[in-house]
Amino acid sequence: MPDSDREIYERSTARYLRQDRLPHIWCAGCGIGPALNCFLRAIDRAELDADRVMVISGIGCSGRAAGYVKLDSFHTTHGRAIPFATGLKLANPRLTTVVFSGDGDLVAIGGNHLIHAARRNIDMTVICINNFNYGMTGGQVGPTAPLDIRTATTPYGNFEPAFNLPWLLQASGASYIARWTVLHLHELELSIAEAMRKPGFAFIEVISPCPTVYGRMNKEPEGLDSLRNYIKRSIIKNGADTRDTAIDKDGPIIVGKFLDIQQPTIHDYLSLMKDKAQKQVKK
Repeated sequence: MPDSDREIYERSTARYLRQDRLPHIWCAGCGIGPALNCFLRAIDRAELDADRVMVISGIGCSGRAAGYVKLDSFHTTHGRAIPFATGLKLANPRLTTVVFSGDGDLVAIGGNHLIHAARRNIDMTVICINNFNYGMTGGQVGPTAPLDIRTATTPYGNFEPAFNLPWLLQASGASYIARWTVLHLHELELSIAEAMRKPGFAFIEVISPCPTVYGRMNKEPEGLDSLRNYIKRSIIKNGADTRDTAIDKDGPIIVGKFLDIQQPTIHDYLSLMKDKAQKQVKK
């Protein structure tokens, strides 16, 4: 590789990708690739040691990210990315632990792990790619799909209320909560960098197009259709009350950084318990 090309390579996110795994499986117009690029750029922005960055994914389109990054990574079983990440972080607190997965994996089958990791305020960053459906397996309705949305399993419209993820995570005890669409790439990169530097449980929701299945059934058959929709509907409200951030079929999509607080992490509590136990032994 010529010196000029090597310099460009070393400045780009390409050095964090497994070139032998490309091309990727993501569809044209999918938002996972841009979101992954924001995460990789955020590693440099946060000035992290890439050798200490762990990426853990579950099953689904977003879960494939762990296999494409040239970082220490785990592609885990369905809904179990957060338990794997918890074990890694508790075993080696010096790791920067990032979970990169989708709404179906993290919020449906993995929902119990999600809320308890937030409750414990485990020091990890969760990047949740939310495309409102199970894109890899045919476009079934997901737990974040707004009412009346059409999917492969709700052809006449979704009849189940959706989770409002920022509110759910704040109620569960998270320290940092943000939401951006893949239209807001600069803001997303900044949020991920900030979250990875922050102690405690950080959750970033990324609203992402899924043109092949979800978009095709909801008048957004191209990725650009979704981006035009984000332009029209997105409203940046940093510090917004998370109770007001629910997403419906046609209403506004509230984006921004909603929560950024300092509170004890699970590691702080474990240290306190260790000190108490040692004092009891001395007595």
